Amino acid sequence: MVTRLLLRRVAQAIPLLLGVIVMNFCLIQSVPGTLLDVMTAEQQVTDPALIERLRVTYGMDKPLWQQLLHYIDAVAHLDLGYSYRHNLPVFDVIMTHLPATLVLMLASLAVAVIVGVAAGVVAAVNVNTWRDTLVSAAAVVCFAAPSFWLGIMLIILFSVKLGWFPVGGMTTIGMDYGTGVAGAWHASLDVLHHLALPALTLGLFYAATYARVMRASMLEVARQDHVRTAQAKGLTRRAVITRHMVRNAMLPVVTLLGLQLGTVLGGSIVVEAVFSWPGIGGVLFDSVMSRNYPVVLGLLVLSSALVIVANIAVDLVYTRLDPRIRTHAS
Repeated sequence: MVTRLLLRRVAQAIPLLLGVIVMNFCLIQSVPGTLLDVMTAEQQVTDPALIERLRVTYGMDKPLWQQLLHYIDAVAHLDLGYSYRHNLPVFDVIMTHLPATLVLMLASLAVAVIVGVAAGVVAAVNVNTWRDTLVSAAAVVCFAAPSFWLGIMLIILFSVKLGWFPVGGMTTIGMDYGTGVAGAWHASLDVLHHLALPALTLGLFYAATYARVMRASMLEVARQDHVRTAQAKGLTRRAVITRHMVRNAMLPVVTLLGLQLGTVLGGSIVVEAVFSWPGIGGVLFDSVMSRNYPVVLGLLVLSSALVIVANIAVDLVYTRLDPRIRTHAS
């Protein structure tokens, strides 16, 4: 049953998340320098007594194993620590910027899946034709081009040359949207206007992979017996493709989607820097440079939890797409 599969995946996710926390904590602690070193270098604190007092206040005087146990206990109570630089809890800092990153991730994944699956189907249906060659060439270009370069090229073309889209940001500075439903509608349209280029930049990179995988999967499914049976029954070509081929060919794409969610989050950080998108990318970069390790750890833990949840969702989607998996899970 689906419930049993869900419970089993959640039980497996708990030790996995614990291992991620321990590994990230050890990696962060192995990096030279602390927040106090940055504060001393910036001449924010010069009194040795005050530095030692801050070290005790932040728990830096304790052994690493005690700091690790304290952090695990805090995370278990949904406490990600305190951001010294923002003077706020880490959870509040992340929640302030996370919605913008999630909007960018979801939009880019939508672009990647729609464009990639459609291109893969077109290439497979028209295999060894000019359409197949065109899709394969476009996939190679989009996959080989770095995200930051592709973003800059889109800015030059659509923002600087044509003036169709804004250069960066998430909203138009100083714009009065009004109040009520009309104001909310105008604000949403403004966000979508700013979102178009960043989502396209990030989505095209992953669409190239999905197109190649979908094409190969469609060609493999086309040789299976149930497709030949559907053709022998006299179904139209469109019915065979949509009802019997696309659904089964989607399984590798769904798997790849779940596995790549972590890389999409990392790619969104790069795209955020190119388009000045107010997500967690700028916060993470500033926290690394300022040795604000609680924020860095909080972002790593949150992104890991997000990837785990996404993979559980992929398993549930699998049970809907393939009845054989549903039967095995029960």
